[in-house]
Amino acid sequence: MVSRKVVVINPEGLHLKPAACFCKEALNFKSLITFTFEGTTANAKSVLSVLGACVRSGDEIEIVCDGEDEAEALEAMCRAVENGLGESL
Repeated sequence: MVSRKVVVINPEGLHLKPAACFCKEALNFKSLITFTFEGTTANAKSVLSVLGACVRSGDEIEIVCDGEDEAEALEAMCRAVENGLGESL
């Protein structure tokens, strides 16, 4: 299992479009991918779970990957968040 903290830079946080991009990226991997925010754990492969975490701009989340491709998954997920999850910033 590997994990890393990353700050969400999207101006509106993880609303529908970036949440969908986050999930789409997570679905590329076999590993279990979750993130924690304020004591809540969300499934990164579920748009409803991501939206339900209510992550806003500037919030720090911890992405956790566990499985055969965990290192690659963690790198890709953190890079996606750091690059704005498909939104022009």
